[in-house]
Amino acid sequence: MSDDVFVEVDAAQRNRYGEDICGDAFKTLRLADEGRIIAVLSDGLGHGVKASILSLMTATMALKYTANDMDIVRAASVIMDALPVCQVRKISYATFTVVDIQSTGGARVIEMDNPPVTLVRDGAVVNLEFEEVSTPRYDERMIRVYDVKLRPGDRLIFTSDGITQAGLGSERLRLGWRIKGCRDYVLEQVAADPNISARALSQKILGMALRQEPFQRAYDDMTAAVIYLRRPRRVLVLTGPPYAAGRDKEFAETLADFDGRKVICGGTTANIVGRELGRTIRDSLMGAGGGDLPPAAEMEGVDLVTEGILTLTRVAQLLENDEPPREKNPATELYDILRDSDSIEFLVGARINEAHQDPNLPIDLEIRRNIIKRICHVLEEKYLKETKMQFF
Repeated sequence: MSDDVFVEVDAAQRNRYGEDICGDAFKTLRLADEGRIIAVLSDGLGHGVKASILSLMTATMALKYTANDMDIVRAASVIMDALPVCQVRKISYATFTVVDIQSTGGARVIEMDNPPVTLVRDGAVVNLEFEEVSTPRYDERMIRVYDVKLRPGDRLIFTSDGITQAGLGSERLRLGWRIKGCRDYVLEQVAADPNISARALSQKILGMALRQEPFQRAYDDMTAAVIYLRRPRRVLVLTGPPYAAGRDKEFAETLADFDGRKVICGGTTANIVGRELGRTIRDSLMGAGGGDLPPAAEMEGVDLVTEGILTLTRVAQLLENDEPPREKNPATELYDILRDSDSIEFLVGARINEAHQDPNLPIDLEIRRNIIKRICHVLEEKYLKETKMQFF
């Protein structure tokens, strides 16, 4: 894939009403050396713990076999042989959709019993050709194989049947929302916002599916996954003073010259940038309410200015927990910026700040550079972001 095209992958999920565990599983893998991205969505038989085990096993095996280029028919047979047998229905069963995107833009989509994948290009749904193959010993289970050449601007949407069957049996939707209802809604959203992110679109699909259900309660596990090929969204995060005070101006100008969103974490860092660029730091009540977190500040040409070590530690926790934050504070604002960005650069000042050695600070705080490494790791492994860390 060209450097000016980023593949954004995201999914929104909702458990079946009354269940603590989702019976759908969604897993992703970025093979940086090969320039490949693999995404798997699996739906386990039934619901709750049983369905979760089936879907997680299926998604994990499908991800591994795809990464190792195993023949899909053989892989499907191995997966079905390995699944535990349902004691009620006496079968082992889980559906899956696998999307394997190559560095050239070529993509292979493999479906077994999930709703058909949707490709949206130039505001319209593209009719995709596919090949159907059966699996040994499981003749009733057909696999669909699509080979697609993706272009910048394309979106691939794939869901579990909890989405397409939303509202099934209701007076208004006897046959459920169906794939057509989902596709029509996607086209409406893309027309209204041609640059809508994969994250936002997947959440909108899930929200609309819930609105099809009586009382807006999910009567099956729901997952909506979106892959979006677009120009990368870039952000630069400056934190910590430079090791050599004589490089303060160069440090600040790096921020000024950056083409993308800009964030400063740390009062000392903000003072250096303000002094060197002749910009005023203004206190702001926006982003307050984080309890032990100081409110954000404002500076011309900078999207967000926050306190340093406390805020970064909280952001690392939010990313690792992967739970959309309810409160609004500087850490959640930075969390949203990082989630909505693709290429994330950290410029880390290497000068030691003695305030961070205060024994009265929470015991789980780490020095700045280790927190940034922690954030980079979770962004790459969990969210498929591209990160870069440079010490200054």
